[in-house]
Order: sequence, then structure tokens, then C-alpha cells
Amino acid sequence: MLYLSTRGHPDRRHFCEILLEGLAPDGGLYLPERYPQIDEGMLARWRGLAYPDLAFEVLSLYVDDIPSADLRAICRKTYTPEIFGTPEIVPLKRLASGLHGDGDETLYIEALSNGPTLAFKDMAMQLLGNLFEYELARRGEELNILGATSGDTGSAAEYAMRGKTGVRVFMTSPQGRMSPFQQAQMFSLRDANIFNLAVEGVFDDCQDIVKAVSNDLEFKRKYRIGTVNSINWARLLAQVVYYFAGYFQATQSNAQQVSFAVPSGNFGNICAGHVARMMGLPIRQLVLATNENDVLDEFFRTGVYRVRPSADTHETSSPSMDISKASNFERFVFDLLGRDGAQIRSYFGDQLRATGCFDLSADPSFARAAQRYGFLSGKSTHADRLATIRDTFERFGLVIDTHTADGVKVAREHLQPSVPMIVLETALPIKFAVTIVEALGREPDRPAKFEGIEALPKRMTRMAADTDAVKAYIARHCT
Repeated sequence: MLYLSTRGHPDRRHFCEILLEGLAPDGGLYLPERYPQIDEGMLARWRGLAYPDLAFEVLSLYVDDIPSADLRAICRKTYTPEIFGTPEIVPLKRLASGLHGDGDETLYIEALSNGPTLAFKDMAMQLLGNLFEYELARRGEELNILGATSGDTGSAAEYAMRGKTGVRVFMTSPQGRMSPFQQAQMFSLRDANIFNLAVEGVFDDCQDIVKAVSNDLEFKRKYRIGTVNSINWARLLAQVVYYFAGYFQATQSNAQQVSFAVPSGNFGNICAGHVARMMGLPIRQLVLATNENDVLDEFFRTGVYRVRPSADTHETSSPSMDISKASNFERFVFDLLGRDGAQIRSYFGDQLRATGCFDLSADPSFARAAQRYGFLSGKSTHADRLATIRDTFERFGLVIDTHTADGVKVAREHLQPSVPMIVLETALPIKFAVTIVEALGREPDRPAKFEGIEALPKRMTRMAADTDAVKAYIARHCT
């Protein structure tokens, strides 16, 4: 299995090369040359597998440069009840049937937030940490990870990489834009290989810095820069697994279809669903849910992708989706446009840089987003969030976080009879306690290990949204 760049670079790479590389040399994102196809026999064999064995089966279709025994051992080391709390790893929570009163619609929440940092990012990041450590040891090399986070990616990466041999983490985050719990999870870490950089700006500024550093090939190679953001294909690949796991739990036979509703900011989580669907998993619809930062919803409604300036990025109560430049969206548009690297280079390089937007509304490909690829979308606001959190608790006794509430709200708008709808949970409610208190009048449950975390001493460096300043900081700490 070889990997290509979405922007047409002629080189092809193996999995372990792109694991450590991140962006392609031309600034594109890596995708496999083809999506492996699953058949009825494979689905039948995979149904009922334990999660680590399912992960091995999916990953082994894309990874041919790690011996099978080693890859299986990595999956089994990663996905354990001790780390993720349950033998199922990602159990489904059934809310109700007949939610509209007279149908047989069924809504589930797939619990993805039982890992070390209480967010779905742990599902991929724990695997990525073990893959990094394995490959770096095999090569006798070190890696300096540069990342950007709007909340959950940072803590998940840092908890996965802390203490790992040969790895340093430099994580940028928007100063003052995360919840107090999210900040405390990251800034309270004292590990010598973890560095937190609080950037004066929004998440998009952080993400721009990561891309700019990754595109400086001389600096990238000199300081061995890698990435854990979902621009890293390995992280997105790990997320494909839980679409299969959710499907098997929600169905009794492989003749059935399901739909997934996914809270979406950077398009990585739902892009993994797109990959699963392209492989042949019986997914009817992929329902994208945004908050007030509705760039992606606007595209799927109109065909226009219009990036907002940083000053126009709303600060919301689902802050991990306060994003207006969705990095992984390029992967989907690459497929949508028939894998034309020249077009992608024009749209995501030239046009976005010059005008901040591109328009596919008149392009015949735009209709395929829904017709061929199953994408629908919707938007949720703060008022919607509060109402959904309140309604879900009152009717089903379940407290959900703000981002999952966005997913539930939009999912209800697209329910279909006889097609289970699975909402991907984003995080546990304690990470956004202020809004939960506003909705329910009480604090959400807090795992004992996180008692008092907000009061712990914090270790971080505040700096301007300046790529050169970040590069200088990395250079000082890598000598």
C-alpha cells in the first residue's frame, strides 16, 4: 500500500514514512492510492471481534511495512479495558426508538470518551503514541511533534506521548479559548518532553503555524518535525475502526445500513467515516454537525467553501469546533473532484490564499457530496445546545457534553425509519462544566483522578501568533 499527496506530488510513500512525516512535501495531505474494499465474508469474520483485533484487521489493510505480529501486539497494547474503561472500548448507548412518536427511528450515542483524557481523541492518539515509539526505536531516531489544538487534541496527544522515548511534544493552543478543565489537563503536566505554547489568537492561527513549519522542509528535516493533528493519516486511520465497531453493535446482519452523525470542526472525525464508507461499510448517510462556526455546513448546503477571518471565528460553548479552516476537508474534496491534484492545488493553495473561498456550486461534482458520498449537514447554536442537553437528561437520564449535543440536535433532523443513527460522542461533560451547569443547574460527574485539577500549578509559554517565534522556541529546546 502506497500513499499519494492530494496536491499531486509525484512521490509515493509507505505507511511508516508518512507516519513520521505529516504533510506531503507539496503541502498536500496523504491518502492511500486506493481504498481497500471489504466484502460480505470480511464483514462476517469481523463481526464479534474484540476491539483490538478489529483494529488490527482494519489497519493491516493499510499497513504493510510493520510485521503483522508487531502490529497486532501494538493494537492489543493500545485498546485495553484498563485504558478505556470497558471491554467493548466504544459501547453504544441507546437513547430511544420512535423519537418522532410514530416511527421506528433509533438513535444511539457511541461512547468514545472513556480514555485517559475523557475525549474521543484518545481513541487515535493512544495508538499513535505506540506507533511512534515503535517506529522510532526501530530506526534509532527522535521526533519533535508540533501540534495545534482547540481543546482535546492537545491533552490527548500529551497524555499519549508523555514519557515516550525519543519524542518531544510542542503543542500550540489559542490563549483563553479552551475550557478551564481542558487548559488544566494540558498545562498541569510536568513531563520534561511536553511543551505548551499558548498562542495569542484562535485555533486557525495555531493550525496555520503548524502548516507553515511543516512546509519549511529544511527546518522540518533538521529538527525532525512530525505532527499528531488529523493531517497525520495514521491518526485518521485509527478513527476508521470505531465506525466498524459502532456498525456491528447497532446491527444484527450485514444487510443492514446505519447512519452516523458527527460533530465536526476540522473534518477529521467525519473524514474517517468517509473512508469507512469508501471501503464498503454499509453507511447510509454521514451527517455533519457544526456549531455557530458553520463553514462546513455552508459548503454542504451551497457548494461554497468560505473561510472566515480569525476575527469572525465565534467563541462558543462547544469550543473544540471553533474552527473555520478545516484541514481534513481537503481529503474529501480530493475524492469529490475525482482525485485531481491540480484542482486541489488550485483550490486549497491559490484560491484560498487569494480570496479565502472557492465555489463548487455549479460544478457537477457538488451533487455527488450527498448522492454518492452520503453527506448531509446541519448547524447548532448555544440555545440548541442547552435545550438538547436538558432534553437528553430529562428523557433518558444521560448527561452529554456540548459538542455531542450539537451532534444529537442535527442527527434528529435527519432520522430515517429502519436506519439506526449513531452519534459519535466527543467528550465527557465535565470538560465543559460551565455550560452543563447552565443547562441542568448542577455540576456533571467528575472522575476521581481529576479532582482539583484546575487548581494545579500550570506550566506553559505564552507567545504571539508568529511562526518564526515558534520555530525559534523549538530550536532552543531541541539542542
